[in-house]
Amino acid sequence: MRNFLGLILIISSSTLVAAQELNFKVTVNADQIQSSDRTVFKDMERAFSNFLNTRKWTGDSFKNYEKINCTMFLNISKMPSIGNFVANMQVTVARPVYNSNYETVLFNFADREWEFEYIESLPLEYNDNTYMTNLTSMLAYYAYIVLAMDYDSFSELGGNTYVQKALTVVNNAQSSNRVGWAALGSNRNRYSLVADLNNQQMVDLRKNTYRYHRLGLDVFDKSPDESRKVVLDVLRNVKKVFTTYPNSILMISFFDSKSAELVNIFSEGDLSVRREAFDILTAIDPKRNIYQKIISN
Repeated sequence: MRNFLGLILIISSSTLVAAQELNFKVTVNADQIQSSDRTVFKDMERAFSNFLNTRKWTGDSFKNYEKINCTMFLNISKMPSIGNFVANMQVTVARPVYNSNYETVLFNFADREWEFEYIESLPLEYNDNTYMTNLTSMLAYYAYIVLAMDYDSFSELGGNTYVQKALTVVNNAQSSNRVGWAALGSNRNRYSLVADLNNQQMVDLRKNTYRYHRLGLDVFDKSPDESRKVVLDVLRNVKKVFTTYPNSILMISFFDSKSAELVNIFSEGDLSVRREAFDILTAIDPKRNIYQKIISN
């Protein structure tokens, strides 16, 4: 369960208060926009943060120290008219690793299809059961994706509820004909990501999220060699999915999140384990040149 975090961190009793689930830091970059009024962009940061961080997204109780740390970087490229914006967005999610000060990148995803309307000081309205605005649908979608990824890392397929909620957001938004929601659009859009998460033929990727984090990273301090074997077996399973879905956005996101960490994991330990990890990684993620470090020692 997600509340396993309570066993991970040592905290003072003053933090044992009810809290919402997400701790998003939102940054809006509007350097490309020619406008004398820059206050709207700071107002965006505040409004988006409040929407994500103060809303109750689950039925579970979270302590302050259990909040999921996330960043959202919004790069606004166009303002076609007052109150209308075109942007790309990067969301990153961190997860603490048991018995360490280390946070692993759980999810790293670039969404290049953000188009939205925003007027300063107007409330952001959202309802799970209907499409209201493109902006709040996109924000809610990523809240549920973050929760799905996080819960999956603490129990096998623990994020199912939030995958389904994200899918509902997509289904509701498809009637809007806005970019990013269409089944026939880019294979890297919001629809494609949640479709991958909901695809039973790709379910091993989600099951191995749990194995990688709980059975690999969380016990790494006690048994690094055994943990490397667990992570290596995860890579074997990832490779099986890759043979059927080589261009999956979920697969791409996995390596965007984990490539540097995998190099660190396999830069030490048994040479045969390291070599097999190197062979798998260079076969299924050949565009990165960092994996050579695994066998260079």
